[in-house]
Amino acid sequence: MKMKNTTILQAANEFVAKGDYESFLAYCTAETKWVFVGDRVLHGIKEVRAYMKEFYHEPPVFKLEKSIEEGDYVMVTGEIKLKNKAGEYENFDYCDIWRFEDGKMAELKAFVIEKH
Repeated sequence: MKMKNTTILQAANEFVAKGDYESFLAYCTAETKWVFVGDRVLHGIKEVRAYMKEFYHEPPVFKLEKSIEEGDYVMVTGEIKLKNKAGEYENFDYCDIWRFEDGKMAELKAFVIEKH
């Protein structure tokens, strides 16, 4: 039986929470594309890996609010806390829209807004 894309995303994010980014990346296609609206676009596993190394000084803390799956897409909203280089948490609201191909994460469109 095929796993639901929401379940795949949840399993992948459990690796992020543990700081096991390589296991998370195994859930992505090699050509995965991440678009952070208004910020940057990452093309492929290599760029995503470099991004995670630069910004995930410690594993991010996610608080999932909603998850909606339709066809090859999963939309999730929630809060994320990232520790900065000074060791302080920065808080953000996010809305991620993931597109899946054959059970792998192929594309992300992320709306991330810092909380003040």
